[in-house]
Formats: sequence, structure tokens, C-alpha cells
Amino acid sequence: MNDPAKILIVFGTRPEAIKLFPVVAALQADPRFAPVVCVSAQHRQMLDQVLEIAGIVPDHDLDLMKPDQTLDGLTAALLTGLGKVMDQVQPARVIVQGDTATAMAGALAAYYRKVPVDHVEAGLRSYNIYHPWPEEVNRKIIGTIASLHFAPTDVSAKALTDEQIDPARVHVTGNTVIDALHWVSARIAADPALAAGLAELEARFAGKRIIGVTSHRRENFGGGMESIAEAVRQIAARPDVAVIFPVHLNPNVRAVMNGALAGLDNVALIEPLDYPHFARLLSIAEVMLTDSGGVQEEAPALGKPVLVMRETTERPEGVTAGTARLVGTETSVIVTELFNLLDDKAAYEQMARAHNPFGDGQTARRIVELIGNEIGH
Repeated sequence: MNDPAKILIVFGTRPEAIKLFPVVAALQADPRFAPVVCVSAQHRQMLDQVLEIAGIVPDHDLDLMKPDQTLDGLTAALLTGLGKVMDQVQPARVIVQGDTATAMAGALAAYYRKVPVDHVEAGLRSYNIYHPWPEEVNRKIIGTIASLHFAPTDVSAKALTDEQIDPARVHVTGNTVIDALHWVSARIAADPALAAGLAELEARFAGKRIIGVTSHRRENFGGGMESIAEAVRQIAARPDVAVIFPVHLNPNVRAVMNGALAGLDNVALIEPLDYPHFARLLSIAEVMLTDSGGVQEEAPALGKPVLVMRETTERPEGVTAGTARLVGTETSVIVTELFNLLDDKAAYEQMARAHNPFGDGQTARRIVELIGNEIGH
């Protein structure tokens, strides 16, 4: 029997933690592997919430979060910090997810040591290096380095093979976010107290149609964020609507949203939600308004239409399938599109019933099998 292969799983933000905890759990359950978890804590508070609910205690915690740090300062700290961990752990392979600075620096540090990199959620492309920024370039860098590419859909797999990546290295696995959502939904069903923190808002907004909002994209900072805030203000003026808006910790988001929306009767500006409560928000919302990537995948799994407040998306599958619609950041367009869904039952049902293209909840199992095949265990 071979010794278990050391697999270093690197992540730093809340979305990465959500999308990687099913992979960590699958590796931990498989005697062929000795998983080692390293977090950068690029998002400290929001990351820790996911680690707690998932029962993950990191083996290495770089705790790199600093106020107003620059992207180059963060990247330099990540590269050297993750490099030291890799020198200590000596992993057989490194797993990164998505498109963060942590994922990009983790892939680069592994490459410098000639350690193979496995990329979860590979092949997402918007084909505009400034939308989303800096994520589009981060994932292209990882795609150049990766050994195994775990593409969530056929569209993302084709994007990789179009870039001349060996098709034998590209595997369509689905997206682990659906595994995570199924897991946490089952946990909430078994223990409703896990997501009881929204009960007061649910009672306050009883009888109203709840719109869930998230917004944090860097490329929307400034004018885009102000337009989004104005759209939310106009939407909340409808007497039959209530908005629940977990406001991102970034000051560029908070200042705009608090300035425009604080004190409105039909708007609840709340602190960022832990994962069970976010899953609860998805379940009670009629529509999700977002500039997030993950919500475009999660909401359709619960039959909720998504209006994407961005000019481009690297998840065109949702738009093609009809679960998501790009509406940009222009106030009038956001408001018109949302009201259309609220007022046209057929239009709403068409989006709500569209097939979710992002997975079936078995992605982590597929990924672990593919890694096992690769190392010959």
C-alpha cells in the first residue's frame, strides 16, 4: 500500500471556502490522500464563518488580511507566504479554486517548485481582462499552469481547449458550489436553528416579495455602485417589495450603500451572512440581484432567477440556459428587468424553471477520483 499522497488545498476567501470544503471532506474520507489545508485569510471574518460550519481547522493560516492593502502588496505576501508553506509540507499536488489572488499566487508558488496544480472551477472566461478585474487574468494565469482542469461545464471546458490546453487534461465535473448548497440545505433542514437569524426580518417583511441583493465587484466601485444603490432605492419604493441586502465589508461598498439606502422602511442593510443564513436568503428570495459569480450558480439550484449587475459574465451557461440575465449597472435597466419578473408570471416561471447547468451535487467525488487516477493510487 502506497503512503497517502499529501494534497495541499489553498484558499483564502469565503467563496473559495464554500466551493472547496466538499473537496476537503472527500479527500479526508479517502485513505489514498493526506489533505493539508492552508488558508491565506484574504477574507478573515467571512472565511472563518465557513470553516466553522464545515468543521475545517486549517493546518496553516497565513492571516494576511490588512486594511486597504494593494493588490501587488497582497500578491507578494501570498506568493512568499504560500511558498514557505509548500517548502514545509512538500505536497504531491496543490489544489486551488477559481480566480482569487490566493488561487493565482498558490498556483504560481507551486509552479516555481514544479508541483502539479489542480484547478477547481477551471475555464471560466469573460474575454475582457478588466471585467471582472483582476479575476479574469488570475484564472488565465492558473489555466496556463494547471495540470488538471476541473471545468464546471462544457462551455468552460471548450474555453480551455480553445486555448490549446490538452483535452486529456480537461474534465467536466460540475461545480462544487452545488455540492456545498445541497450539504448546507440538508443541515438546515435537520437543524433549523442554524439559519434562524433571519426570522425577525422574515416576520417584518411577511407578505412582501423579498429581493435578495449582493454587490461587491471591484469594477463596479464608484459610478456602478452608485447606480446599483439608486436601482435598489427605486425597487424598494414598491409597496409589495422588500429588499434584504447583506452589505460587503469593503468600505467602497458600505459607504455608497449606507449613504443611499440607510433608513428606508423596505430595505434591510445587514451584515454579511454566514453560509447557512445565505442559503436561507436564497430560499426566501423571489429574485436575486447580484454582481457575484457564485450566486449565478447557487440561486438557480433553488429555482430563483438571477439578474446579474455586470456588463459581462464568465458564466454564460446560466444566461444561455435562462436562469440568469445580464442587466449591467444602469439604474433604469435593473429596475425595468426586475419589475418585469415581478409583474409577468410567465417570464418569472420561465427563468425559475430553467435547468441549472452548474451541477448535480457529485462534483467533489468526481474530482477526488480524477486526482486518484492521476497519482496512480
